[in-house]
Amino acid sequence: MTSQTIESTGPGDKAPAPSDPAPPQGLRGHPWFTLITVAVGVMMVALDGTIVAIANPAIQKDLHASFADVQWITNGYFLALAVSLITAGKLGDRFGHRQTFLVGVTGFAAASGAIGLSHSIAMVVTFRVFQGLFGALLMPAALGLLRATFPAEKLNMAIGIWGMVIGASTAGGPILGGVLVEHVNWQSVFFINVPVGALALILGLIILLDHRAENAPRSFDLPGIALLSGAMFCLVWALIKAPSWGWGDGRTWTFIAASVLGFALFAFWETKVKEPLIPLGLFRSVPLSAGVVLMVLMAIAFMGGLFFVTFYLQNVHGMSPIDAGLHLLPLTGMMIVGSPLAGALITKLGPRIPLAGGMLVTAVAMYGMSTLETDTGSATMSVWFALLGLGLAPVMVGATEVIVGNAPMELSGVAGGLQQAAMQIGGSLGTAVLGAVMASKVDNDLAGNWKDAGLPPLTAAQADQASEAVQVGVAPVPKGVPEAIAAKITSVAHDTFISGMSLASLVAAGVAAVAVLVALLTKRGQNAEAGAGVGHI
Repeated sequence: MTSQTIESTGPGDKAPAPSDPAPPQGLRGHPWFTLITVAVGVMMVALDGTIVAIANPAIQKDLHASFADVQWITNGYFLALAVSLITAGKLGDRFGHRQTFLVGVTGFAAASGAIGLSHSIAMVVTFRVFQGLFGALLMPAALGLLRATFPAEKLNMAIGIWGMVIGASTAGGPILGGVLVEHVNWQSVFFINVPVGALALILGLIILLDHRAENAPRSFDLPGIALLSGAMFCLVWALIKAPSWGWGDGRTWTFIAASVLGFALFAFWETKVKEPLIPLGLFRSVPLSAGVVLMVLMAIAFMGGLFFVTFYLQNVHGMSPIDAGLHLLPLTGMMIVGSPLAGALITKLGPRIPLAGGMLVTAVAMYGMSTLETDTGSATMSVWFALLGLGLAPVMVGATEVIVGNAPMELSGVAGGLQQAAMQIGGSLGTAVLGAVMASKVDNDLAGNWKDAGLPPLTAAQADQASEAVQVGVAPVPKGVPEAIAAKITSVAHDTFISGMSLASLVAAGVAAVAVLVALLTKRGQNAEAGAGVGHI
């Protein structure tokens, strides 16, 4: 299924006919300048994903916030982002991805500035929610613009460079955040988005050309939006709260059940409405469905496994956040180098072999990370981190192209939202599930390890507190304890944490191995040529 595109041009611009491709006139609509523009906007959101974590302790101290309040700085943003992505993609399909992108970068930068001016934790959390909403507008629009601008033979390379920018921004977040918090203040972590957003807005106004499918949606499926948003909220909320509530708690399963019911009602409604939010026929494409599942599995293995690595580096090895970020550079460095190379390889061979090979390498890397010990050296860590980045690069690029390229042009925004939502849900699911694996392993091993070390027995309350600390690699050493006892407690805590991280990494390796089989169901996007309806290259 292919569809033509209609371009909304600025004054004096003449849209070339789809049947008569013409090169770009000046900057407006030029594909590579379009890529630079959307990359600047995406860089702002990707940077924010890791830079804020470094600022949280300073925010907590300055605003006298509780630990739960600080958690909401992350949870509020993530909830708003995950719930809104698909709807935001639909807005781009309806009103044009150029307009949606410009609103997204403007709103994200403005919300960032407002956070920097906030004097209470409530204001910080509120504007973080707005950041999530505007970020949801920006991300699918960026993919929609790339899809509409680049012809099929160059789309993978464009997505590869797009992935490289995300990798570089993610890697630079902890390092830049550490420098800003240490030498300026926590507000500067948010203020930095204002000039970046302004640059993206100026470039967007000058360069971006609006592409709309001829049969783009003309109405909104408001009940569908409500049902999908409610179902997504219940699912993400359950995943966020499961670690504190517990997986056996009735509240966790109540929200999961509500989510399942919401998705079922949404699916039923979509078969009845004239212009559905997500036409269910979209999932008749096996490659597209496989791409969505693959993105979820990749995020479970990557984000869930990497979640504990940061605790391992900082709490077990005693590194500062900046040092920990530098130690992760082999991972993100390989993603930066590997993403454009993966794009070229996928263009030549198709996505199936690179995707399957990438997930296989990811599985090997996660297995290698299960062998890390308390005294593992930086060189050994770097090998496994670099291998993980090498495996992830083709998956990030290829799965994105499979999802977006197998969707019809008029649904490119929805497809971009699906891709981002799959990654967000997979990351949340990975953190929750692997967190439960870690908690279970620590609970099972800690008491025995504690006793074997000859340490004084703990009360039930003390055991619970110790278990929570050990799950993030912290040694529960009471004040005033003799140095010899403190050393024993630290050794037991770190050894127990390592055993939990090892098991979680093995589970992540198993998930990646399953993803190898899913990758074999993918193939090149059947509708990728739609984006080249007007030749700009």
